[in-house]
Amino acid sequence: MNSVQEYEMKLRDDQWEVLGPILIGKQGDAGARGQNNRLFIEAVWWVVSKNSNWCNLPPEYGNWNAAYMRFRRWNEANFWRYLAGSRIAEPALALMLSQIADYADRYTQKIREKIYRRNQKAIYKGITNKDQSAIPL
Repeated sequence: MNSVQEYEMKLRDDQWEVLGPILIGKQGDAGARGQNNRLFIEAVWWVVSKNSNWCNLPPEYGNWNAAYMRFRRWNEANFWRYLAGSRIAEPALALMLSQIADYADRYTQKIREKIYRRNQKAIYKGITNKDQSAIPL
């Protein structure tokens, strides 16, 4: 990876000053806190910008499974869409958050489709099992 690509994966300090205070899980918040919100956002951005699987997340971003589970929790709370709509004036940061929110929306759609297929399969199996039990041997 060249230095330009590496730079694009990291939040600049001025971007972090804007984003940090509006994130959940920071020091002083009630409930659970993330170890490092900045590193987590950079990890999510790495996955989104590379269109990669979570298990390919480089170790410098921390444990991939922990980052993935945290991404899922924030997604279930619709927090990515909230961040994208938070009217951040810095264009590059606003674009990054918008792309993360779009990725989160696609992820949610894939989960819904998977659940639908699983339910359809269960319905089909239930019908065919009932039909087979009615056939005399």
